[in-house]
Amino acid sequence: MSTTADPRDGKDNMVFEGPQARHTAELTLQDLPNSDGYKIVPVEGTGGSLTALPIIETLLGDVSAYIPTNVISITDGQIYLENNLFNAGIRPAINVGISVSRVGGVAQTRAIRQVAARLRLDMASYRDLAGFAQFGSDLDKATRDQLTRGQRLQEILKQPQYEPMSLSQEVVLLYASINGFADHIPLEKVKFWRHDLMRFVDMNYPEVGRDIEEKKQITKDTEKLLRHAIDNFTIGWK
Repeated sequence: MSTTADPRDGKDNMVFEGPQARHTAELTLQDLPNSDGYKIVPVEGTGGSLTALPIIETLLGDVSAYIPTNVISITDGQIYLENNLFNAGIRPAINVGISVSRVGGVAQTRAIRQVAARLRLDMASYRDLAGFAQFGSDLDKATRDQLTRGQRLQEILKQPQYEPMSLSQEVVLLYASINGFADHIPLEKVKFWRHDLMRFVDMNYPEVGRDIEEKKQITKDTEKLLRHAIDNFTIGWK
């Protein structure tokens, strides 16, 4: 027997709506003669949950300013957006250093956790170094390398509007980025490198994407093939 019903199937076309719909329907059912011959079922196409998305503007960008605790308590994390990041072309303009999620990596597939485990820390460290580097040019090689990596990661994380990526494309791109394959790419060409890399892997190594989509992780064999694919792409890309 179906677990949903059409509105016309109800007793005398009775349909109950609102947050108390179930309770009201149960009370009505009790009052019906021959109530054993009826049951309560949801109307087809209805149901689901309501997600609250509170939006708060901080005073002059002061994240330490007072924010009502009841707003914080109903959310599973906070995404902190900054005007200066948006104006610099970093979109979505998320400050990954102070944004937080109570769910964390639990909601991510294993493939994403494998490639992005240190991404947040790398980006937070890069932001701190970028601010420090403005006041001095005498930087050691390790600091320069970290700045270079952070700049490329920042460019790669920019997501053009109306251009969603599949899980496998995200994994391939992040894997290549955090492992330094983009470090030598001129900053102004990173977006072209990103586009060409995803297209190259999709067309020439489709088994990589299929395996990631099916298993939701990067197996040893897939990682070996992925590295081979990125190496071949790097050799021929200009």
